[in-house]
Amino acid sequence: MSTALTDVEVGSELPPLELPPITRTTLALFGPASGDLNPIHLDIDVARSVGLDDVFAHGMLSMAYLGRLLTNWVPQDRIRTFAVRFAAITPVHAQPTCTGRVVAIDKIDGERRADLELTITLADGTVTLTGTATIALDESTT
Repeated sequence: MSTALTDVEVGSELPPLELPPITRTTLALFGPASGDLNPIHLDIDVARSVGLDDVFAHGMLSMAYLGRLLTNWVPQDRIRTFAVRFAAITPVHAQPTCTGRVVAIDKIDGERRADLELTITLADGTVTLTGTATIALDESTT
């Protein structure tokens, strides 16, 4: 939370979240923790049986990374909306980077809010996830 939220303006960028490469261990731990035990994320033979070279990350893992990008910037209680669109798979060993940018600032329900565009990009330039969020720039009064 290095940027004072009072200084946020349209065009402000969130500090990027650069993640380590996705490992098989990450997938093996995330599957049971999330309840998503689809073997396409865990079993290379299943992945190959549908024409893929290897397993790939759960989409919700990528969404969780974008959530971390947001909560690294603001407290969780300031998030008003958060939505994503899955654009491409994240292969095992890929290294994602999460970014965000303020695209609008409005006053809603007496609260200054920022609308954000969010993206996850792999080292090769592939965009795997896009999203939006709205956050309160003012401290919660509740």
